[in-house]
Amino acid sequence: MSIKKVGILTAGGDCPGLNAVVRAVSKNALRHGVKVLGFKNGFDGLVRNEFIEIDEHAVSGILTLGGTILGTSNLANPFRYTLPPFGTPEEPKDLSSVAMHNFNTNGLDALIAIGGDGTLHMAQQFVDMGMPVIGIPKTIDNDLSCTDLTFGFDSAMSVATDAVDRIHTTAQSHHRVMIIETMGRYAGWIALRSAIAGGGDIVLIPEIPYNEQVIVDYILDRRAKGKNFSIIVAAEGAKNEAGEQAVTRTVAASTDPVRLGGIGFKISNMVEEACRVESRVVVLGHLQRGGTPTPFDRWLSTRFGARAMDLVLEGKFGYMVALQGLAIGECKIADAISKLKLVDPNSEEVKTALEVGMSFGSAQIG
Repeated sequence: MSIKKVGILTAGGDCPGLNAVVRAVSKNALRHGVKVLGFKNGFDGLVRNEFIEIDEHAVSGILTLGGTILGTSNLANPFRYTLPPFGTPEEPKDLSSVAMHNFNTNGLDALIAIGGDGTLHMAQQFVDMGMPVIGIPKTIDNDLSCTDLTFGFDSAMSVATDAVDRIHTTAQSHHRVMIIETMGRYAGWIALRSAIAGGGDIVLIPEIPYNEQVIVDYILDRRAKGKNFSIIVAAEGAKNEAGEQAVTRTVAASTDPVRLGGIGFKISNMVEEACRVESRVVVLGHLQRGGTPTPFDRWLSTRFGARAMDLVLEGKFGYMVALQGLAIGECKIADAISKLKLVDPNSEEVKTALEVGMSFGSAQIG
């Protein structure tokens, strides 16, 4: 099969490294004489047929830029389209046939979809419809199966670790309990690794339900030993033993309708009441998504992008590139989205945290 033209899109939440992937895909494609169309704002561009033709000039100087030059959207699901004038949250429309029509009308030989769990679920649906798709795993949450790491995660973890580092001085100066709330949805990777790297005292993650009394006892025990401050790193999806999570609101149109958030303030209020100590909360939120990608993420993104274009040239569609050890391999998109990759409570990583004195706020762990 002769590949003459490919489409590329960045969908879902933004994160550092997206531009590096676009650059690598495009440079490899152009080197082989393949034209590249960049669809604007994720799958929305494929539905509305809005794109730019990417040349060497378009990707010059974007390696270190955060965000995405193509724009992105986590609302434009072609299979449940809710954006005006075509659909609404109350009456979503299936516009996948429109997207497929635009793909064919533009004479595309393949689509490279860069995104996380939601994006790759849509990509697989298009694969099932016969579209030749290659996936690239992007998410700060690091929750996709089949790949050891997703790009964007290292940058987000670096931001969170820097926050833990910085919060130590104010916590120690004021003898407070400081709580840092990280992103991550239903996976605790950002919270766990930034807590280990930054020297957090307590880490709360979705995979290990917490008990409020265990948290209180741990803080009071530290104070009894003369440690008058504590750092808690809480993943936004952390849940108690009853399975309750902090939810700010639901967004029906989103690929992930439950919007998590507020765990930091919930724990802070509990700590102040039970421990009679001052507590403050820092919610990192979208700071973790922004800014310049770390060198590691630029390295990984470039390798992912170049390999994705190789898979297109090989005609190996329905696959996602993946980091396996230090090598770039691939797996079926269907396998990558079959289940979320979560922290194993029995893993060496959790054991390491316990061995250096950290608490997971659980009577079952440690």
